[in-house]
Amino acid sequence: MLNVNLISTALLARALLPELEAAKGLIVNVTSIAGSRVHPFAGVAYAASKAGLASLTRELAHEFGPRGVRANAIAPGEIETSILSPGTNALVEQEVPMARLGTPREVAETIYFLCSDASSYINGAEIHINGGQHV
Repeated sequence: MLNVNLISTALLARALLPELEAAKGLIVNVTSIAGSRVHPFAGVAYAASKAGLASLTRELAHEFGPRGVRANAIAPGEIETSILSPGTNALVEQEVPMARLGTPREVAETIYFLCSDASSYINGAEIHINGGQHV
């Protein structure tokens, strides 16, 4: 889990830095609500890897920012996909102030925003997409 979610991301970012710099590119990492709070379906390895990815995002923003490369992350909560765990609906009713699942479109539009000029001064941020579940 750490290799897939964290270490590979760090290695890839380092390897691609020259291309990112030349293209004025940016990085959007996908963390998780499980990286910032205990989540009943996550487990230690997953949660630790996503918390580490959030920290890596901030470090990349600090290190790559002077070279014109921004790094941000999104932290989805419960999103309506085909891989939802049993019990998700009950969790949403109890813990999500908006009382519904998020949609893949809401996640995609947030990533699109982070890749657009509208977010050109956002660097090192982790945007929570979870209907308020993180509060």
